Amino acid sequence: MDMTISIAIIIITCIISITSFNNEKRIDDLSMWPSMVKEKNQYYRFITSGFVHADFMHLAFNMFTLYFFGSFIENMFFLIFKGKGYYLLFYALALVLSDIPTYIKHKNNYGYRTIGASGAVSAVVFAAILFQPWAKILVFFIPMPAILYGIVYLGYTIYMSRRGGPTGINHDAHLWGAVFGILFPLIFEPRIGLLFLDQLMHGYR
Repeated sequence: MDMTISIAIIIITCIISITSFNNEKRIDDLSMWPSMVKEKNQYYRFITSGFVHADFMHLAFNMFTLYFFGSFIENMFFLIFKGKGYYLLFYALALVLSDIPTYIKHKNNYGYRTIGASGAVSAVVFAAILFQPWAKILVFFIPMPAILYGIVYLGYTIYMSRRGGPTGINHDAHLWGAVFGILFPLIFEPRIGLLFLDQLMHGYR
């Protein structure tokens, strides 16, 4: 197994998450806690919150998804941008930017905290959809075109984000992570958008 950036992120995330499962203080110290960011300028939480998870199921879902999509995006960035540093920048920015709407919405809510890499993982998945919109994705073991999954996923997250309520899931991070995953490659290489449109119209087999 090659030690890609994705694999390194997965290993680090698993170590920090697993050792934090029964350590409430560490989770509090690392979580995205908007009121603490506002009151004590603890901006590091935008990054550290992506390395802790609520339980094994939460961790496994994010890390398996990152495993299947991360190496592909890492290789694509290497081919396009001639360096893997773009992928590391991409992942770090996805962690930060996907949590900014959460911070704005909950900065005055002392009791609100959120953890997990879902925002960054969503960015990776949607970058993959941008590169290969007709690739097959297994959704609950049902094969589905990536572009269809993306449309359903965005529709669901937008609905749940607007609906609000205590779901235990940070839908805002999912939504804005997905948006970032589309925008980042297009900003650095707009021709990717033309490739996407060409595949969308002619790439289905």
